[in-house]
Formats: sequence, C-alpha cells, structure tokens
Amino acid sequence: MSDASPVTRRNFLGNSAAALAAGSAVLAASAEAAAAQPGPPANPPPPHPRGMTYGMIGNVKISRIMLGGNLVSGFMHCRDLLYVPQLFRAYVTEEKIFETFKVCEQNGINTVFESGGAFVRRYNRERGGHMQIIPSVHPSVGQKEKDLRDEIKQMVDGGVPALYVWGVAADNLVHDGHVGLIAKAVEMIKEQGLPAGVGGHSLQVPMACEKAGVPCDFYVKTLHTDNYPSAVPKELRKDCVWLNGGPGFYDNMWCLDAEATVAFMKTVKKPWVAFKVLAAGAIQPREGFSYAFRGGADFIAVGMFDFQVKSNCELVNRIVKHKKRARPWYS
Repeated sequence: MSDASPVTRRNFLGNSAAALAAGSAVLAASAEAAAAQPGPPANPPPPHPRGMTYGMIGNVKISRIMLGGNLVSGFMHCRDLLYVPQLFRAYVTEEKIFETFKVCEQNGINTVFESGGAFVRRYNRERGGHMQIIPSVHPSVGQKEKDLRDEIKQMVDGGVPALYVWGVAADNLVHDGHVGLIAKAVEMIKEQGLPAGVGGHSLQVPMACEKAGVPCDFYVKTLHTDNYPSAVPKELRKDCVWLNGGPGFYDNMWCLDAEATVAFMKTVKKPWVAFKVLAAGAIQPREGFSYAFRGGADFIAVGMFDFQVKSNCELVNRIVKHKKRARPWYS
C-alpha cells in the first residue's frame, strides 16, 4: 500500500480481503480438502519443557503468546513497501506453515489466533499436532441473523475453543452506533457454549461494550506505543482512521493512544488479548512485548516467521515471570 493512494474504508477492507484471498486461496483450498479426510486420532499433547506460561479464557488453556494468523492466511502489513507481499508469499509456503506450527508447539505455543483454521486442522490431522485456533465472526448492519448463526455454527463444527467478534467489524459497528449487534453476536456465541470475545482497534469498542453491558468473556484490543518513525503524527490522528483513511495514514498505526488504552483496561476485569503489539513489525519484540504485558495484557497475539518463534517465546517467558503490571492477571 502506498501513501500516494489514500486509504478509505472501502479500499482498506477491500484490499485486505483481496490480499488474503490472493495469498491463501490455493493453499487453503488444498488444506480444507485434506482436512475433510479422516485421519489418525491425535495423541495426548506433549509436555512443554521450555518454560511457556499459560492462562485461561473460560476453561481453555492458552499460551501467553499466540501465533497471529495473518502470516498463516496469506496477508502481511507492509506500509508502502510494495515488494514485501510477493517476497512473503514466496517464503511462507504450505510446508513452511506446518514447520512454523511445529516450532510453535516445541516452544509451548498452543494457539493460532484469528485465521488459518484449515491449515491448523490439516496440521493436527496429518502431523499429529495439537494446535488450537481462536477465529473471528463478522457481524454487520443488515446481515441476516441466520447468516451470522450459520457462520458461528460452521466455526463451532470445526472444533474451535472460543470465538470473538472481528476487530474491524466491531470498529464499524461502534463507530456507526450499533453496539447492540455486537451484543447479539456475543450471545449467539455463548449459546454454543464457547467463550465469546470482542475485538477492536478503537478504544471506543471496549468502552462502549462495558457501558452497554455486553456479556463478553474477553477483549481483543490493539496495544502499541507510537515510538517508531512511521507512526501517524499526533495532530493527524483520528479514531478509526484505519477505516476511513486520511492524511498520514498508510497501513501504519492501529493504537492511537496507548496510555489511554492501558488506563481504561485497568478498569476491565476480563482477560485481554493484545494484538498489533509490534505495530506490525515497527517495534522490537523486547520493547513491544514488555509494554503489552506491563500495560495489563493477559495474552499477546503476534505474527511470526518460523525463525522468530523460539526467541520470542523465551522473551515472553522472562517478561511474564518478572515484569510488574498495571492490572492483575485476569486469566
């Protein structure tokens, strides 16, 4: 994405969807087909001797660092470096995805966050893995209730341990005054017996949900500082800029006020999954992870290549065990 082409709600979401489809359609189709075939029963999960720490969302045990799904599903934030998606897709082959899952399990990561369910199921079936995935659902204005129920049921039938409302969907609904549709989606998820979360890039999402009493079990909220060169200048920042675009934004910032996010989440007594903690690669892990856990996140979801997994896990384990926090652990 180039800053010569202003981002709008339509082209940001459209381009993201197109990139996901282009990057993963062939691989996902083969993964889905293979996942539908019967396979050997899974063995009991092996122990994790490398020191990974875990928390709970509902009755689900989750590693403190989860593998973000963008790099699994074929999408990568790249600001205005136009060659990066092609380079990324040349490296992240189907086999590389499975290798990454294996390295994750070897280092104690047990969950993929957001997308890549077809690959997770195939990996578990063919490679004897035990990865779980927490995907999202996508409520919208004008959507038929049956369609949303069918989407949730399809996820449940795939064996997921939890579901949440996608951050961009929740941003849109809160921005347009439809927090009730978020509550309805949460209730539908909970009817299936699963923990139900709400995602958002905008701080207004958890604020609106708490004010309205949306009965979610956890939140998924961005958290990163603005201490990197391509951050939107403060005078140009506006809420939901990632939806509507504007001067200074080119796929480069997802948490407009980290201090306000930390302060509000201190008042929330529910598990918090922080994402975009590295501002999509602009912040070093030692800084981004430390800030997220110190600021109160209970889990972090991080897109990682295979060669980054081991060092990131070791870093998380050190931080979680020794870092002082702004809020209690809620998981």
